[in-house]
Amino acid sequence: MFGSITTTHHFLSSAIAMLQSIDWLYPLRYWINGIQIRSTPIAHAICRMIPIQCPFERDIYLFGRKIAHIPPLCKLNPLYEEVVGLRFRALCFLADECGEDVRGYC
Repeated sequence: MFGSITTTHHFLSSAIAMLQSIDWLYPLRYWINGIQIRSTPIAHAICRMIPIQCPFERDIYLFGRKIAHIPPLCKLNPLYEEVVGLRFRALCFLADECGEDVRGYC
């Protein structure tokens, strides 16, 4: 009797662990990492759309004194690394392939 309960518990624990270890965003990560920048207008659009730093990070001041700090929330984005990599590839394309000055995006 207890053997079947233990086996069932072990099976459920293994199934839950397997589901937790699956990277559900892998197809999207793979797709973003596979984007190749081949067009100057698209590279410019990517550099304009993806900010250089997190737009949510703020210091909050009251009467000239800092009372709070909101940390960068972009790191909570599960696709943060892929999006930053896409922006970097767009910048490299503009600088290396097109010979453009990309300091305006930095």
